[in-house]
Amino acid sequence: MKSKKTIYIILAVVIIGLGGFFYYSYYFVFGEGVKAGQLNYVVKKGYIFKTYEGKLIQTGFRTGQPGAIQSNEFEFSVTDNAIAEKMMLNSGKTFELHYKEYVNRLPWRGYSPFVVDKIISIK
Repeated sequence: MKSKKTIYIILAVVIIGLGGFFYYSYYFVFGEGVKAGQLNYVVKKGYIFKTYEGKLIQTGFRTGQPGAIQSNEFEFSVTDNAIAEKMMLNSGKTFELHYKEYVNRLPWRGYSPFVVDKIISIK
């Protein structure tokens, strides 16, 4: 009887540990922030899971060479259809986007660990 109880305790600890690892890897929000720049594109793509993917071009970052300016690209995924449609209708405009960064990505959430969840402003 004692060995069955020990097996159940070990099994419970392993299941809880795997659940915690899965949560941390795929659902834990590692970081949040706001990015601003010109929206380059938003597209819906994927083989099995169709997701919205986009790119924001940020300007004004200096390179190692004096006087040179480098453009920085922010690639992201969008899970909300309404947000993606609004972005598609305003492509080329300057956006301020709120995003969440996850440790790993999920196929139905998109190709990027950065997921845009809100549009702060469009100019």
